[in-house]
Amino acid sequence: MKLITLARAEIEKLLASRRGMLSLLAFVLVWLLVLRYAIAPAAKMLGTGDDDGLVEFLLSQLGLEALTSWPAPQLAIYWVIGLYMLPLFAVVTAADQMASDRSRGTLRYLIMRASRLEIFFGRFFGHAFIQLLMVLVTLASVLIFIAVDTPDRLSDSLSRSLMVVLNIWLVLLPYVALMAWVSVIARSPRQATTLAIIVWIVVSLLIGWVQAKYGPMPWLDWTLPGSQVSALLRLSDWKTLDLALIPVLHTVVLLGIGAVTMARRDL
Repeated sequence: MKLITLARAEIEKLLASRRGMLSLLAFVLVWLLVLRYAIAPAAKMLGTGDDDGLVEFLLSQLGLEALTSWPAPQLAIYWVIGLYMLPLFAVVTAADQMASDRSRGTLRYLIMRASRLEIFFGRFFGHAFIQLLMVLVTLASVLIFIAVDTPDRLSDSLSRSLMVVLNIWLVLLPYVALMAWVSVIARSPRQATTLAIIVWIVVSLLIGWVQAKYGPMPWLDWTLPGSQVSALLRLSDWKTLDLALIPVLHTVVLLGIGAVTMARRDL
């Protein structure tokens, strides 16, 4: 019950605080620009194609020929942009799970009403739900675009919506878990974001060094959050959930590290 209360409080904090509202406003404005100047023209190009097959050739060279099987080009382009762009928003919006409270010292008062782990996981679940809302809102905007532009493709697009939501949300969860961990260490959202970038770079360099020294190790290629995105783009429909275990494992491992840090960290 406390987890639900803490998660709801995190959602309310985003909607009630000035910083949260500014973040939401910035997200809405950026997404409108993406919808207007990225998804719309790219979908038009993908939908119409060309006589010399240049679009199909480029997609095959990039390993994205699966995009041609989507019911609407707008949804296919959203699939690509959502997998690569929404994690950036997740990092920014989830950066302040603990950092500001640690800086102000208010976490000491919060643990009088809930345990450290309840606070940690409650806030993670709150931000995970915020990311789900973000996916639903952006997808809804694309479906509205499809309804206006190509209404005959709306029904088939709706049938793919659940699959899209599940996959993109699963991709976002490890980033939320990563920010949950680093925000326990950081003193500000900006510092938490910087730490997350440092962790990402260090792990990437370490993986590259290990593989250069000891030879290719395919399992290492799946170590970082989002490592399955390129493979997801080569799949279509419900086959994409074949890779669902990867972000789930990333999330569990990062939450485990964060929980241990939260339990031992001086607040």
